[in-house]
Amino acid sequence: MADIVKLRNYNWTLVALWLGLIATGLIAIYSATQGPVSKFLPSYIQINFYKQLISFGIAVIVLVGFQYINPRSFQEGSYIFYLLGLALMVLTLLVGKEVNGAKSWLDIGPVNLQTSELMKIATILAVANYLTSRRNISTENFKTALTTVLIILVPAVLVLLQNDTGSAIIFLSLIPVVLFWSGLPYGVSLFIISPAIIGYMSIIAWYWGLLAAVIISLLVFVLQRGTWLTFTSFVTGILLVIGIQVALFQVLQPHQRARIQAFTDPSFDPQGTGWNIIQAKTAIGSGGLYGKGYMEGTQTQLRFLPEQWTDFIIAVIGEEFGFIGTTVVVLLMLGFVLALLRAAALHKHPFAQLVIVGVTAMYAVHFFINIGSATALIPIIGVPLPFISYGGSALITNTLMFAICLNLDFYKRKFSIYR
Repeated sequence: MADIVKLRNYNWTLVALWLGLIATGLIAIYSATQGPVSKFLPSYIQINFYKQLISFGIAVIVLVGFQYINPRSFQEGSYIFYLLGLALMVLTLLVGKEVNGAKSWLDIGPVNLQTSELMKIATILAVANYLTSRRNISTENFKTALTTVLIILVPAVLVLLQNDTGSAIIFLSLIPVVLFWSGLPYGVSLFIISPAIIGYMSIIAWYWGLLAAVIISLLVFVLQRGTWLTFTSFVTGILLVIGIQVALFQVLQPHQRARIQAFTDPSFDPQGTGWNIIQAKTAIGSGGLYGKGYMEGTQTQLRFLPEQWTDFIIAVIGEEFGFIGTTVVVLLMLGFVLALLRAAALHKHPFAQLVIVGVTAMYAVHFFINIGSATALIPIIGVPLPFISYGGSALITNTLMFAICLNLDFYKRKFSIYR
């Protein structure tokens, strides 16, 4: 009877959403590797579906096993996990294996480990523990904020050295989220994320970047009522706009400029840098409202889509299940993120709150970058869709993060006393 009561206390809504995302991924991966397209694929790609099934089985074991861990262990061991993660990252730089241009894989016997994925978990735990011990952040306490930035920046730099820009962006996205949740004022939080917004708009056109700099500076003033911060925000924005324009036309190599131009205008190089996004948009657009049918997508099954089982898997879903199918997937993602945020808001312990919020931020940024890349909202970066894209290492580590969140949510009454 007691076991039944315990089972009722689990957040089954989160578990159902997690299973829904994984089921969606398995269905899409099967179509992208086992449908008529399989005759165009090498054998090591054709078995991706079965490898993902095995990874799912391991993920279930991880999810269940982590529910038996004392939630205090995550906090008490956070700094040790962080240092071990950094050691693995450095080891990867020295003796790691390069895959698709990124030296981010470490061979440990028969296991291929993407160390940056494990480092994401370790970084979230370390940052959450540090900020919990500091209680609150204010405009007068920049030392805490700077230390937090440093904790996140170290693995981000190591990931950049591995030539994995996508993962570096994921790490950096943690900074404004955890600082804001820890009490950093709205205006300062906006100032921290403003370079990303202004930079994005400046790539599209310099005047859009300038407009963004002006609007953000005005918002910082309204939110913070600080003349110095407003002035700093405006000057930083202007310098960023100028710097990006100089980089675009004076610093970047021709092939790098071509990638940027392909983002703003894919037809600029339709057979080269613009190929991926053109094919992805064609697949999604051709799906219409209801889609072409399962394993009936021409872009997918005739192998026009690049990396259709990983980075562009949302295009497979869009082509074969249409706007309705894509909307269902987006709603699953949104529901998953909102359910996690609700779990964080209902928790009494700040460490648990920060861990759940940090994990949620990583999922949300993954969702945005992947779908944004496939629909030309942002340049193609190469970030998989959590729980949906093929990748055993990513599926297991994403589930590991989810397992920690589920554990903290389940034990929220026992873990509610602050210390």
